[in-house]
Amino acid sequence: MTAPLSGRTAVVTGAARGIGRAVSHLLAGRGARVALLGLEPEELESAAAGVPGPAHAWCVDVTDEAALRRTAEEVAERFGPASVVVANAGVAAGGPFMEASMATWRRIVEVNLVGSALTARAFLPQLLATRGYYLQVSSLAAMGAAPLMSAYCASKSGVEAFTHSLRAEVAHRGVGVGVAYMSWTDTEMIRDAQCHAATRELRGLMPWPASRTYTAEATAQRLVRGIEHRSAAVYVQPWLRGVQAVRTLLPGLVTWRARYTMGDLEERGDVTDTGLLGQGGRADAAEGRDAGPG
Repeated sequence: MTAPLSGRTAVVTGAARGIGRAVSHLLAGRGARVALLGLEPEELESAAAGVPGPAHAWCVDVTDEAALRRTAEEVAERFGPASVVVANAGVAAGGPFMEASMATWRRIVEVNLVGSALTARAFLPQLLATRGYYLQVSSLAAMGAAPLMSAYCASKSGVEAFTHSLRAEVAHRGVGVGVAYMSWTDTEMIRDAQCHAATRELRGLMPWPASRTYTAEATAQRLVRGIEHRSAAVYVQPWLRGVQAVRTLLPGLVTWRARYTMGDLEERGDVTDTGLLGQGGRADAAEGRDAGPG
């Protein structure tokens, strides 16, 4: 059997922790040379050191277009042009829209949506040269928006639409473009969300299996399988295919369930702005941006 990733260059954003780190490890295990991109130098170096094959870390903000272009050039010089790009970098926050810091709200959209577009723009010339594959990490949030997560849901819906548009533009030039849908994954961002009453309780209202948490390793395995098959859609949890089929019903269902919950949460004072969640969010805040409530 052939190994489709052997000897190829793969780029992963948000690679310092969680899903990105696990995907980087698996891609190297399939024979790829891996470029790990992220904001946390020490974590990135640690992740790169643990990769079982050629790997290098680049500390870069995916919303910095000039820095991303320089990074793309350096990746090509070190490893050769990219054949795979995984746009995984993302941040999230919870809280009511009326009380949210709009700086944080904008930042979520900037990282998740604009940062993904800039990643694609920086590496697309290389993907055209290699007839490669771009995988955009989206979420269940793109199918069914939830209360208290307006910026995150908007950004994930946005990257889904961006992916479909980009696929139609470059398919005739031999570049594959895929979008990945996933449910709750055991990352620091999700663990941090569980520390806040509102996001914890709203998640608890979700029916099984949507309320279940999946490991980063299992998620990464499904993503890499999708990369190997150049899939147009990667459903990390198989039941998400069923959600896709009935997604037009979800807004009404979510609103109906929220009617019986939001009032109680507000009455208890549990509906608060969380700020950017997890170590990745705090790393973004350390770059000098407003990541807190207010």
